[in-house]
Amino acid sequence: MRGLGWLGVRTQHFEEMVHLYRDVLGLDAFQEDQASARFRLGDGTEIHVYGPTDQDHRFFGEAPVVGIVVDDVESARLRMEAEGIAFIGPIQRRNRTLWSHFRGPDGNVYEIISR
Repeated sequence: MRGLGWLGVRTQHFEEMVHLYRDVLGLDAFQEDQASARFRLGDGTEIHVYGPTDQDHRFFGEAPVVGIVVDDVESARLRMEAEGIAFIGPIQRRNRTLWSHFRGPDGNVYEIISR
């Protein structure tokens, strides 16, 4: 593990959460539409807020989803699966970033991510 590299939340309080990150905390949205807003911190960590109309992230539930940075998503996933961790879908990729969601022992969704 290298650190935390991503935070996502699906919420019924979409407008209020966007207001918090944009207007209260002063973050600029690098992508925003009716269903989501995405912010980036100075170190590259991203914060994504998904509203109730976002369908792609329904599996998140209402708890925040944290992305844990690893060197190699594929290797980390194999090790975790060998220990009985259940993953949600295949490894995903955009450009040079790979990520994979899993359900922790507490029932919440987490992700491993590498860049």
